[in-house]
Amino acid sequence: MNKVCPDAAQAVADIPDGASLAVGGFGLSGVPETLIRALHTRGTRGLRVVSNNCGIDDRGLGVLLGAGQIARVTGSYVGENKEFARQYLVGELEVELVPQGTLAERLRAGGAGIPAFYTPAGVGTQVAEGGLPWRYSADGTVAVASPPKETRDFHGRLHVLEHGITTDYALVRAWRGDLHGNLVFRRAAANFNPLAAMAGRITIAEVEELVDPGELLPEQVHVPGIYVQRVVHLTAEQAADKQIEKRTVSA
Repeated sequence: MNKVCPDAAQAVADIPDGASLAVGGFGLSGVPETLIRALHTRGTRGLRVVSNNCGIDDRGLGVLLGAGQIARVTGSYVGENKEFARQYLVGELEVELVPQGTLAERLRAGGAGIPAFYTPAGVGTQVAEGGLPWRYSADGTVAVASPPKETRDFHGRLHVLEHGITTDYALVRAWRGDLHGNLVFRRAAANFNPLAAMAGRITIAEVEELVDPGELLPEQVHVPGIYVQRVVHLTAEQAADKQIEKRTVSA
């Protein structure tokens, strides 16, 4: 039951080229930076990533993106990542943009074993009707477009069918975790982390504080250890390495 790995490098060592990854975080909050850097060092390529966004140019998933290690992104937000936008627009990267709430529910559904669900989000737009550019050609034309989705009327209102997401692996960051993989997230870092942890067939969690089994009260646990296969205990320096995407101050 002891799921602790010696370090991040060993935790990600078996992730192959072309693997699908659910990655927690929102902006730069709650991003599994240490695991991402270990994957970058390993040089794994052709990754198919499911994440709300891809960090910024030199942080978070932006590290993998800048190195050309990501082939496809399913997400909600391009944000401040100029390299993300560049790769998408010149046809180097395939991107499936999904409404944020729909993305969250697709991950949760996948983790809960629900194959699909109906939602009103996206009805009457290209999300449902198809035609969203997934990949551009070098000349700027659309090489791959999203297909139309099934719609159904419920009580006089149209809903679109969305499919649950499961991935080969998931990378998440937690505030506290125990040897059995039970995880607790703190404040805004909860964001997409619990959902990503549920969706991965093999979930790897980096934790700031590692405790013995029994120290986490059941009602404190956000993700039970049944969803988590590997735990990496961060060093004090790694745990403190947190960057703010946009700092706002007032006089």
